[in-house]
Order: sequence, then C-alpha cells, then structure tokens
Amino acid sequence: MSWLAIPLMLLALAGAGQAIAARRALRRLAATRAPAGPPLAASVLKPLHGNEMGLADNLAATLDQAHAPPWEVLFGAADPADAARPIAGAAMAASATPARFLAGGAVLGANRKVSQLVHLAAEARHPALVVADADMRCPRDWLTAVTAPLADPGTGLVTCLYRGEAADGGTWSRLAALGIDWHFLPNAALGESLGQAQGCYGATMALRRDTLERIGGFEPLLPLLADDHALGAAVRRLGLRVEVSPVIPVHVMHEPDLRALWAHELRWARTLRLLNFPGFLGLGLTHPLPWALLALAVAPGAWTLGVLAIALGARLALASGVDSALGVAGGWRRRAWLPARDLLSFAVWLTALARGGVVWRGRRYRIGRDGEMVEEAR
Repeated sequence: MSWLAIPLMLLALAGAGQAIAARRALRRLAATRAPAGPPLAASVLKPLHGNEMGLADNLAATLDQAHAPPWEVLFGAADPADAARPIAGAAMAASATPARFLAGGAVLGANRKVSQLVHLAAEARHPALVVADADMRCPRDWLTAVTAPLADPGTGLVTCLYRGEAADGGTWSRLAALGIDWHFLPNAALGESLGQAQGCYGATMALRRDTLERIGGFEPLLPLLADDHALGAAVRRLGLRVEVSPVIPVHVMHEPDLRALWAHELRWARTLRLLNFPGFLGLGLTHPLPWALLALAVAPGAWTLGVLAIALGARLALASGVDSALGVAGGWRRRAWLPARDLLSFAVWLTALARGGVVWRGRRYRIGRDGEMVEEAR
C-alpha cells in the first residue's frame, strides 16, 4: 500500500466519525423547544435588494408571525426604484401587520446591507430589533422564539441556524440547498453543542436596542464582510450571552448556474477562513468521502475500498438523519445527490485555502486582514 494512502484513510475515518457526531447534534437541536418567556415588542429589520426568486412568499411569512406584543416590519432598499419595492408593497397590502418600506438613504460603507440596517434601526419603534435576511422564510413562531430570551438581561443576542430549500427545480439551486442541509447546518449544530462555534448567524440576529447602543450601533460593522460575526463578538465583549434559538428558518436558494453557486459558496468559505483559519482547516474533516476516494485512487485495494464504504455510509447516515429531523421528503432520490454535493463542497474548501477576493451582489471585493472590504475596480 502506498504510504500516501494511510493519512488519506485516517482523514476519511475521522470525517466519518465527525459526520455521526454532527448527525446527533442536529437531531438534538431539532428536538429542543424554544425557551418560554415573555416575548418583547419588536421591530423586524429586513434589507432588500432586487426581486429574488421566492421573495413574495418570504415577505408574506415575515408579516404572518404569531407574535402577541406590538411589532412591526421595516423593509428597506437603497434604490427607491429597487425591484423589491412592488413585491414588498403587495405583501404589506395583504397583511394587517404594521409595516413600512424605507427607500434611499446614503450608502454609508462598503457593506451595503449594514448601511441599510443603520437607516432602518433609526426608524424602528420598538425595544427589540430583529435583523432578518430577505431570502429567509420563517415559521410563525420565529419572532416570539427569538425575542423571548432577550427578556433575560444576561442574554445580549439571539440568532438562528437555518436549513436550505431550492427556490426552483434547477440543479444548481438544489445543490445549494443541499449544501446548507448536509454541510453547514449539522456542522454548525455540532460546533454549537461543543461550545466551539461562537456563532452569530446573520440570517437572524435579535438584540435589544440598548445592547446595540452600547456597542456603538451598526456603524462599526459598515466596512466588514463578516458583519454578523463582528456583531456577535461585540455583544460577547459586553459580557452578554449569544444564544442559538432552536427555531430553524428556511434559507430559500436560487442559483441560476454553476458560476453563481461557486461565487456564493466561495465567499462563505473565504469568510470562514478569514475569521478562524485553524477552524477552517479543521473543516477538512467534514469531507470524508473525497478523502476516501483519493485513498482508493492512490492505493486500490480492500482496505481503501472498506474505508470508502465507511465514509459513504457515515455521510448517508448524516443526510438521512438531517432529513428526518427537518421533516424533509425525498428519500433516496434526494440522497442520490450526496456524492456530487460532497465533491463540490470539497472543491470549494480546497480553493478557499488560498487567499483571494469575493463577489457579493455583483461587486468584487478584496478583504484585508482586519476583515475590511475594499471594492475592486472593474
């Protein structure tokens, strides 16, 4: 047997063990009930940019929350003629929930989403502020679940993990959603269960207004790519907890082609690399199937074939456990996508090992060592 096959086999076996542990962590999270407590009056801040596929249903779900205290939704877009505006207008007209659309406002920094959050927060009326991405479709108990923990003065911020759902029947959207379900979600759940993730997930971030004021508002996040991570870190520096709610919203994914999917996932991966390079290296253990295939390629034989079977079995067990915990249908037809999804994730991880720029909303940025975004000339 080639000496190179041995470390590859060990990586594959370690990754198989990690997959089983991640499966258990995700199932525990999905079985957890949201903590009871008095929910707070809240303003939901929802920056918009374009008419994304599925946007109408996402906004309708935001406006359909079963939340007892007073609450409102503030939609915002930098451009008054943004294509999202009529979609938001129709959703507001069909709902009795107090809601406003705020258009315009100066671009205050490189992170244009944060720029909108600064403007929206200034207009919010309630003591709890809940940031929610436009591509999130939230269950009706979401707002109550993420604001109730804020009644405890020791809790500074509440965030959520999320699962994926394709906005269309296309291959690339489907692969994007499976990447969320079978890679991001269980790995993040495992990291949180071990107390290692220290996460703050930008799809949902709920905090009290007084907490936001103590960290200087959203303004310090304006130049940063990883604004969610920076917000969580700032809250923790105040000595307050960041809690992960067991509520799992849906991230509605639309990727028209491989190029768009690759740019999106590479941006995520390079952001993780920037935040925690040792931890990013550790993500190599989440790819047991590619390591096992490499071992089989360099040393075909019974041992490497057995390791491949273990790696594939562990990854299928993880996918099955995730789908069961989330109540996702599809069975073996869905899980037939697993090898392609795992190989694509591995390719993204390998590419992100090298430093490089990112593409976000059609603009290309290089990222400084401090996480600041610098737009590159076209």
